[in-house]
Formats: sequence, structure tokens, C-alpha cells
Amino acid sequence: MILYLDASALVKRYVQEAGSAAVGRLVEGADLVGTAAITRVEMAAALDKAVRVGVLSREEAALALEVFREEWSSLVRIQVTEPLLRRAEGVAWHAGLRGYDATHLAAALFWQEMLGEPVAVATFDRQLWDAARRQGMRVYPEERP
Repeated sequence: MILYLDASALVKRYVQEAGSAAVGRLVEGADLVGTAAITRVEMAAALDKAVRVGVLSREEAALALEVFREEWSSLVRIQVTEPLLRRAEGVAWHAGLRGYDATHLAAALFWQEMLGEPVAVATFDRQLWDAARRQGMRVYPEERP
């Protein structure tokens, strides 16, 4: 399986919460795991938010961010180029997605086309999950989050 993770799924590798074990199993069972390059920024923001809302201490978040940074190079990183942004613009307009969510879907679709093989999308964002499914992509979790 080729697996695309948006930030809502990838953060579950570094913060223990509902869905973390399932994401771990997906990643372990995947032949390739990728994400958009923007996920790097989203991960730092998500970990900082976890501190602000009291889910993690500053030290726990810093450790999680360090582990994420160490593992970053093991992911296929879809570069955010002008053609990808043009596609994301169309996705945002037609699918009603927020900017980064549209960019994630555009990146997953681009990667699928480049590989010529199906790419499964893991996301815990309902709108992105719905939009990826409408595009005919396999989505995780299997039940709508």
C-alpha cells in the first residue's frame, strides 16, 4: 500500500490519542509513506497547540517534534510547486476545502498520478476525508472521522 498522511493523521504518530495505534499500523504496513512538504509546518503548529490546550507539556511536545524531525527524511515529501498550488486552488474551489486541506488532496492526487498506482489517504479531517473519497481514493480511517 502507498499511504499519504495529512497532518491530522501524522501527528498521531507523535501524540498518543484516539487513532494513534491505527495510524501506526497503517504506516508499518505501507510500502511508501508520503505527505506534502507543508506538513512540516503543520506538525510544529499542532504540537504547539497541544501544549496550549494542555494535552502535552512543553517538554513532551519538544521531544515529539525532535522525533518527527528525525523521521522527516524517511517520508516521501511532495513538493509544493506552482502547478500543485494551481491544482489545489481548483480543489479548494470545487470541493469546498480549506487551503491546506486542498493542498493535501492535490498532493495526494498528484502523487497517485506520478506513481500510476493507487494512493490511500489517511486523514482525521472530515471535509478532506469526504473529498478524497469523492475522488475515488481509499481513505483511512475506514469510517468517517
